Amino acid sequence: MAESKRRAEVVRETKETKIRVTVDVDGSGKSQVATGIGFFDHMLESFAKHSAMDLTVEAAGDLHIDQHHTMEDVGIVIGQAFKQAVGGYGGVVRFGHAYIPMDETLARAAIDLCNRPYLVWKVPFTRDKVGQVDTELFKEFFHAFAMNSGACAHIELLYGENSHHIAEACFKALARAVRMAAAPDSRLKGQVASTKGAL
Repeated sequence: MAESKRRAEVVRETKETKIRVTVDVDGSGKSQVATGIGFFDHMLESFAKHSAMDLTVEAAGDLHIDQHHTMEDVGIVIGQAFKQAVGGYGGVVRFGHAYIPMDETLARAAIDLCNRPYLVWKVPFTRDKVGQVDTELFKEFFHAFAMNSGACAHIELLYGENSHHIAEACFKALARAVRMAAAPDSRLKGQVASTKGAL
């Protein structure tokens, strides 16, 4: 099997965070994640597994203030690395979607790799925190990922009660949608899936 060429590494350093991300879009779902936020690490490991991307995340952030900067900035860098690795979205399926059930919860995600970033987030949580994570910060992560990957992402909770299940189903749903959308389509012969001929 030929070695994957859809790889990227992005490093971003600000006064609030220092983050290094590597992605291999054609990996097998291996991950090595350390953000200092336990539940967030678990979600990113799940995202890697179900997107089948190999993912490394090293993040040092101002957690003495709160988790906002770290979670948002990790979304920024993963989005940038993913877009760089896939390389302009030519020759890929472009659209992806998934329904993920998790016990009493059902989440849906749909994505368009279109270079017109947008996030629709319809995910009400039943608690303010999961572990030590403020549940409102999950939207910040997904928004940062969408804006920096150039993706239009719609993530919805159809129903659910347990906030752990809700968060995890959303990460898994987006992961499976990304996996579908980023899959190569040989019939496109490297061109973008658009009647305009450009995204």
